[in-house]
Amino acid sequence: MPIAVYVLGLTVFCIGTTEFMISGLLPDLAGDLGVSIPAVGWLISGYALGVAIGGPMLTLATLRVNRKNALLGLLGLFVVGQFVCAVASDYGTLMTGRVVAALAQGAFFGIGSVVAVDLAGPARRGRALAIMFAGLTVANVVGVPAGTFLSQHAGWRSSFWAVEVLAVLALAGVATLVPQRPNGPYAGIGAEFAAFRNGRVWVALSTSMLTQAAVFCCFSYLSPLLTEVTGFPAGAVPLLLVLFGAGCLAGSFIGGRFADRFLLPNLYVGISVMGAVLGLLALTAQSKVVTVGAIALFGIAAFSINPALQAQVMREAGDAPTLATTTNTSAFNVGNTIGPWVGGSAIGAGLGFTSPAWTAALLALAGLAAAALSGVLRRRADAVGQERRPEPAAV
Repeated sequence: MPIAVYVLGLTVFCIGTTEFMISGLLPDLAGDLGVSIPAVGWLISGYALGVAIGGPMLTLATLRVNRKNALLGLLGLFVVGQFVCAVASDYGTLMTGRVVAALAQGAFFGIGSVVAVDLAGPARRGRALAIMFAGLTVANVVGVPAGTFLSQHAGWRSSFWAVEVLAVLALAGVATLVPQRPNGPYAGIGAEFAAFRNGRVWVALSTSMLTQAAVFCCFSYLSPLLTEVTGFPAGAVPLLLVLFGAGCLAGSFIGGRFADRFLLPNLYVGISVMGAVLGLLALTAQSKVVTVGAIALFGIAAFSINPALQAQVMREAGDAPTLATTTNTSAFNVGNTIGPWVGGSAIGAGLGFTSPAWTAALLALAGLAAAALSGVLRRRADAVGQERRPEPAAV
């Protein structure tokens, strides 16, 4: 695998850390900014909304720009947003910085996915995407716990400054190690939009949205669940987030291994396991032993489906994947917006800190239904293709 694919994975680690680490900073941010825990959870939703809106817009704006140059410009925007977060003195400024940083993420993930697949070749599409998006899982293994640790010992600003330093290093890495390759003939914006006439693309995007809503509905409020329901001390939360992240890392590589050959079965199994584990977590959150196991399994199942979700959209989009893959990142982040909002609303309604796990299980069930519909539509399309294929000439 080309080294540039790993560089993109390291860059995704940097971006993923700032996206996810808010969940470990909930108590510190709430106390310092004078807002409620659900309100801090909306910083996750605000970031996700910035990705969802900014991704397609910036992708369209950079279609004619060399992809490496586009990646560098997007990383520069992320650096600016992260700086605003680090110096923010109030909730509004912090939310603004989060949104500015988020604007870069959607387009970066979409364009970066196309670059990774181009470098690796179509036959290794799933593995290239797994390596790139393993940066998100490593962010959970290392970045989120490290951010939580820094926040508890040096204040929450230190977490954002650490990511700012990593972002500058990532910018240098892309500049020096990702090769400058031509984009190919410019087919125009119309060709990119043409992919959205395919209903299977929309079903694939819906699957991404619902499954990610399930993940973040529960993950965003793991910290208060672990301390208030299960009874773990606050100092144990970073270690438990490491466990979740280790599960994510394992799941990402499991999913990447099977996404190229068993794309839809990968989705069916991963989403089903995730829904079952979320239900188990809600039922047994007062047991420390069962909760520890459920957290690890949650990470494995949640991230085993990510390479398949991205590969599915690229497959259905055909020859115009750039905008579709960016829109899939937006779908992920629409889910990331819905999930914390639904989970926070359940807590705010007085249903307790286990309620996000219950609602996440229901969202996973909806995601499984969308994946099943994708399978039905794909089989029908394949059958139509077989019917239209001419019979071989008689000899």
